[in-house]
Amino acid sequence: MKIKRYKKVHKYIGFYTNNYGFRQPYQILIDGTFCFAALQNKINIADNIPRYLQAEIKLLTTPCAIIEMEKLGNKVTGALVILKKFAVHKCSHEKNPIAGSKCLLSMLGNRNENHYIVATQDRDLETKVRQIPGVPLLYLHMRTPVLEQPSDVSVSYAQKKLSGIGLVEKDALERLKSQNGVNDQIDKPKRRKKKGPNPLSCKKKKKTIVQQTNIRKKEGLPEKEKRKRKKIRIPSHVKEELKKK
Repeated sequence: MKIKRYKKVHKYIGFYTNNYGFRQPYQILIDGTFCFAALQNKINIADNIPRYLQAEIKLLTTPCAIIEMEKLGNKVTGALVILKKFAVHKCSHEKNPIAGSKCLLSMLGNRNENHYIVATQDRDLETKVRQIPGVPLLYLHMRTPVLEQPSDVSVSYAQKKLSGIGLVEKDALERLKSQNGVNDQIDKPKRRKKKGPNPLSCKKKKKTIVQQTNIRKKEGLPEKEKRKRKKIRIPSHVKEELKKK
């Protein structure tokens, strides 16, 4: 099972690398809900996540996420301690802090140009993250970290991007052709004439009886005698016996 899981991770990371330009070390934005779930399931985020992704990572959080956890009180003290161990990424809400989920969404923007991976257990935040192209989503399933497969939005955006590149390349090729005076018409290959059958592979036609007789007449040869049926002669005494009956 571990081999299959690692293959999936490698496949998903490859998708974001090839289509959205992700590079190591991967930047992972973590909120308080992820730390709370990791504490409950006794998961060491700093050890398990790099091992799961098989890559170098940077664990990041935001001031808004920390302030939000502090407001929740003693119930989340352990999760707050874990969250504060990560590097704090500056956001634009220092003067007026907002909810952690909103802060993370603001950092992603419309296209996730800074290539963040979002680690959260917040279902509402997960739904909104899936609507932004090029955002990998990481969550915990019991004691197992899971990198979700690319969303439909990410896949469709990548396909459109690739088709757009194809159109640009086609336009550039047309311009080069027109500049260099290259004709678009390609000489059509000449069609080969249909040849007859190979005479060596063909059997000679059998001459008919009429042809043979005509040939014999021309050459002055005697015609072949027709085969005559042999008549069976019945003796006279047998005939007489038959008449009596």
